[in-house]
Amino acid sequence: MAVDPLTRFVRTVVGSDVPILVLSPHLDDAVLSCGGLLGWGGRRAPVTVASLFTEAAPPPHTLSARQYLKQTGTEDAEELYAERRAEDLRVLELLEVGWRHVGLVDGLFRRLPRPRPGTTRLSGLLPELAHVYPTYRLHLSRGRVSPYDEETLRAVGATIDALLPGTDCGLVLAPLGVGGHADHVLVRTAAERCGRPVVYYSDFPYNQHADPDARFTTRHGLIARDWERGLDRKADLIRGYGTQARAMFPEGRVPRRPEVYLLPESTEAMVRPRPTSPAPTRSARTPRGVS
Repeated sequence: MAVDPLTRFVRTVVGSDVPILVLSPHLDDAVLSCGGLLGWGGRRAPVTVASLFTEAAPPPHTLSARQYLKQTGTEDAEELYAERRAEDLRVLELLEVGWRHVGLVDGLFRRLPRPRPGTTRLSGLLPELAHVYPTYRLHLSRGRVSPYDEETLRAVGATIDALLPGTDCGLVLAPLGVGGHADHVLVRTAAERCGRPVVYYSDFPYNQHADPDARFTTRHGLIARDWERGLDRKADLIRGYGTQARAMFPEGRVPRRPEVYLLPESTEAMVRPRPTSPAPTRSARTPRGVS
C-alpha cells in the first residue's frame, strides 16, 4: 500500500533524528492542533513544544479580558495562568516531549510599550487605551499584528534561534493562523522569517468555522495533508486543559477531526540529518522544560 506524502515526510524526519520545535502560541494550542502527531512522534524524535504567550498581567484589564476571565470562572488572571501552565506541563509530560514556557504576555493582556500621548490619566478608567489590542473582536481576532508588537515579534524570533540553533538542521512546526488571532499570526510570521524549514499546522478548533489565509498558502505553495494517527486519546489530552476545554467545548464533547498540516509539495530539501559528531545521547538531547 502506498504511503501518503505526510506520513512519508514524518517518517523521514523521525529517521533523521533532527530536532523538532513546535511553536504553541498559547498553553493549549500545540495539543489542540497537533496532539495526535505529538503522541505518535514524541517518543520517537527530539520534540520540544515552546509555549510562547504564557503570562497574564495585573489589572486594570480591558472589557474583553474581563469577559474572558468570567468565562473561565476566575477573577485573578495571574492565578489562572499559573494553573494553565500547570495543566500544560501535565499534558506535555504525558506526551513525553520537551517543553518551554517562554513567558511572553498573552495578547488579551499585553500593554503598549509606552502610553499613547495624552492617555496616561484616562487609561486607569479606560484600560483599552493602554493595550496593544483594546478589544478581542475588533483588534485581537482580526488577523493583523499590531505595529506595537514589533518587539514581541523579535522576542519570538529570538526564542526560535535559542531553542533551535543554526538554520541547517531542524524543523519548525508553526500555526497557520486560521481564525485570525493576532498571537497566532505573529508566531506564524516569526516562523516564516526564521530561515528554517517550517511545516504549518491548521489551528483547531478555529479551523472548524474559518478558512486558511489563501494568500499565505499560495505564496508558500503549501498543500494541506491530513494526519489521523494518535487521535484515540487526543480528546482526553485536550480535557487536561480544564480551564479552557469547558469554554471551548461546553457540551463536554471534543470532536474527533484529522489534524491538518501544510507543507510544500516537494519536501526533499526540508530535512537535513543531525550531524553525527559529536553524537548526543538520546536522553540528553531534549531538556524537559523551563518556565
